[in-house]
Amino acid sequence: MRRLYRVKGLDCAHEGAILRRALEGAPGAEEVAFDYARGRMAVTGAIAPREVLAAVAKAGFEAEPWTDQRESRRILGLTTMISGAALLGGISAGLLGAPGAPFHLLAVVAGFWHVVPRAANAARRLRPDMHLLMTVAVTGAIGLREWTEAGTVSFLYSLSLALEAWSVGRARRAVERLLDLAPATATLAEAARSVPAEDVEPGTRILVRPGERVPLDGIVREGASAIDQSPLTGESLPVAKEVGDEVFAGTINGSGALVVETTKEAGETTVAHMVRLVEQAGERRSASERWVERFARVYTPAVMVAALLVFLVGGAGGTALYRALVLLVIACPCALVISTPVSIVAGLAAAARHGVLVKDGRHLETPAAISVFALDKTGTLTRGRPRVVEVVPYDGHDRNEVLSRAAAVEARAEHPIAHAIVDAAKGLAVPAAERVTAHHGKGAEGFVEGRRFWVGSHRFLDEVRGEEHDEVRARMEELAGPGRSVLFVGNDRHVCGLLAVADEMRPDAREHVAELRRAGVERVVMLTGDNRPTAEAIAREAGIDEVRAELLPDQKVAAVEELVRAGGGVAMVGDGINDAAAMARADLGIAMAGAGTDIAIEAADVVLMTDDLSRLPWLLRHSRRVLSIIRQNVAAALLFKALVFVLALFGVATLWLAIAADMGVSLAVVFNALRLLRG
Repeated sequence: MRRLYRVKGLDCAHEGAILRRALEGAPGAEEVAFDYARGRMAVTGAIAPREVLAAVAKAGFEAEPWTDQRESRRILGLTTMISGAALLGGISAGLLGAPGAPFHLLAVVAGFWHVVPRAANAARRLRPDMHLLMTVAVTGAIGLREWTEAGTVSFLYSLSLALEAWSVGRARRAVERLLDLAPATATLAEAARSVPAEDVEPGTRILVRPGERVPLDGIVREGASAIDQSPLTGESLPVAKEVGDEVFAGTINGSGALVVETTKEAGETTVAHMVRLVEQAGERRSASERWVERFARVYTPAVMVAALLVFLVGGAGGTALYRALVLLVIACPCALVISTPVSIVAGLAAAARHGVLVKDGRHLETPAAISVFALDKTGTLTRGRPRVVEVVPYDGHDRNEVLSRAAAVEARAEHPIAHAIVDAAKGLAVPAAERVTAHHGKGAEGFVEGRRFWVGSHRFLDEVRGEEHDEVRARMEELAGPGRSVLFVGNDRHVCGLLAVADEMRPDAREHVAELRRAGVERVVMLTGDNRPTAEAIAREAGIDEVRAELLPDQKVAAVEELVRAGGGVAMVGDGINDAAAMARADLGIAMAGAGTDIAIEAADVVLMTDDLSRLPWLLRHSRRVLSIIRQNVAAALLFKALVFVLALFGVATLWLAIAADMGVSLAVVFNALRLLRG
């Protein structure tokens, strides 16, 4: 069982490491994961909640079962303000010749109200952390009667914790704003009254007025409008919607009123699913986060040993002790450990806003190393839905008549070609067909306005009708080509016309493939189960480097394995059940959500919510930007530590200067990471 908890003060990987050590050894706790962007901990296993809360309390933290209410930071802000006011009072008292020690002592107590319990736990476990380092430094300053230093360090450290929590909260709110997209109420179409969206069951018809946000996912049953999907998918232009089209919660209706039949509950909408994926991704640590955590575990004890050596080598005087205390403050690894998780969460939130769901922090870093893209054809490079691309009427019939008769016969059929014919006849007067008979794999026939009409392939003409039409067959061969199917439409007297049906390539697919190359991809390969002539025709049109056609699912997996062995990162993009295994085998699996099956979406590491191929080169550049900011942050934190370390050895750095500089670099790396939210 997986339970969620809110942990006060859980803002970076340092706190996560302490809690992980406290819980992973507890009976029944199988896995512990953290979402630093939301201050949340997930514990998987049979361990009881009260045991989790007890272990967290023993580690020096406060926890409670997770709710969707936002965590208040007023207590931390209040104690920080008290500490600052007391520090100011102490400095003022000193300038006036009055004793300032009581004020500075109050500054220490208020500033370290949240720190001392955690420091005590770290000392008890013999696992030094930043809170213990600060507590030792302030205690040493008090022992040296450096009251101003002690009060200043306490206030600045408390202020850094408050600002850090606020800064991380910005990334946290970026994720939570996704949930705010969908309105809390929906208007019932029949009663024209508002009800809570969470009370609306699938199959209910709701009214979406012009300018309103769509409250739930559904299908348009009445009306037509243009929907602004940019809050959910990042699309720059409104998307036209009419009867039969799907709409998503959180998108904005244009100028037309719509009646929408809901298809999902409030907790299962696309936007809710997006939030869950981003939350789960934030709980998993990326490679950079794991490296920083390992480094901090070695780094902090090492600096404590260095501080002890400075004290011993410098003698037992106050100067040597003071320098050792400064080194302890410098050792605070907060800027280092917070540099990566905030970057990851900000990157995940920015990707979600662009319609790209990254399921794991690790997979946000992976695209930067991708050099080979393997693309499925149907549903990826093509729309995955056949369309009528040409109509050829015969014997006095016109285009509309051929289409309307074919649509009448195929109106109740469920196969993709029937849907294509019905879609092509939208806007035409399509009469109802009676006594429709399907001939599996060949065609169908029925009575339209009292006359028999039929729709079928050449097999229907040969095996069911038993007719010869040399001229029409010659025209059929002209229409037929790679990726095209030709159907005959006729009645009892003659063939009325021909329909050419094809799965069209996505608009701008060639441009997006070229953009992948400009983004640094070396090879683009098509892996498809379709026949070779069709695959090669689409590949030529899209500018694909290499085609592997007529592949079974296991052969797709073998092809991906071969690409992986050849070197370089490999991404597999697909939408079907037959793509799921290949996506799982690739270094990065990417699913097309609109046309994709549930299995493919679950197997993927990344989901394109809009089926927009332009998101692929964007993802590569975004991943590189995330990695660049992580490296900038880690380098800045380490360089700062090295600089102040040298200054401390020469007696130049002071306690308050060290903590002020540490707070400054902590905020610098956080704000640098938050730049990703604009991406």
